[in-house]
Amino acid sequence: MFGYIAPDKPDLKIWEFEVFRGYYCGVCKAIAKQAGHIGRICLSYDAAFLALLLDSLKSDPIKGKLKRCFVHPVQKRFMVEKNSAVEFASDINIILSYYNLKDKWQDEKNLTGPIGLVILRKGFKRIKRKYPALINEIEKELSFLQKLEQKKTGFMDKASEPFARLMQNVFSFTENDEKQKKALGWIGYNLGKWIYLLDAFDDLEDNIKSGAYNPLLIQFQYKHEESIQDFKDRIREKTDFNLVFTLSEMEKAFSLLDIKKNKSILENIVYRGLLLKTRNVLKIEDRSSQNEKPL
Repeated sequence: MFGYIAPDKPDLKIWEFEVFRGYYCGVCKAIAKQAGHIGRICLSYDAAFLALLLDSLKSDPIKGKLKRCFVHPVQKRFMVEKNSAVEFASDINIILSYYNLKDKWQDEKNLTGPIGLVILRKGFKRIKRKYPALINEIEKELSFLQKLEQKKTGFMDKASEPFARLMQNVFSFTENDEKQKKALGWIGYNLGKWIYLLDAFDDLEDNIKSGAYNPLLIQFQYKHEESIQDFKDRIREKTDFNLVFTLSEMEKAFSLLDIKKNKSILENIVYRGLLLKTRNVLKIEDRSSQNEKPL
């Protein structure tokens, strides 16, 4: 996963941050159970958000303990435990990280790929047996995405569609209530589009240097005599429009959910954290948060 879905930390109350970190630490511990302690390197804020969101639809109180861990052995931290949403999010974190590493090795020959694949392989195989239908859908969308990238598709919407559908399947997978399932799916779909496009903008410089595929370079016809900064300046407004539009669609779906707990933390992420991350990656000044420290 990409790690873009994070809260606006300065806007959180202390207890809210402790709860969010409790889900983050819970996912981390669950990853270690499936993929070993070294497997924790794939941990992302995206998985913590997924765990927080899915668990917040349940009325059960948050269960957790203060514990020391492998990464932070000195000071005890609150960790959410024995939680199906946390376990599901950690499984998804491992699965998507495995496929991402595999893709990087195939496309870029990035040496972190084979090392990471070895670390995650055992956990990946266990999880693949656990969710055969979901994994089949994920692999189908990633295969379609690979074909689009091989064809060097030059349209942002088309290039981001497979990952958007992948996230739609992931976010709605555990929900049985039809109304909630539809809203969760639309949240995942738009977050998928947002992540894919934000990552494409974030990777522009590396992709230009390596010659790797990036839909923004094709759609906006990057020319080698153009500086990277000039190109970013030229496409920033249109990219921002697309990103903010997907966030607005995600917000509409979020408003339809029956949130039972953690509502203020989720609202911080949905209404502030994602927009702040967009501004940070695109390097757009946000006057409303000039005095706030970046994440």
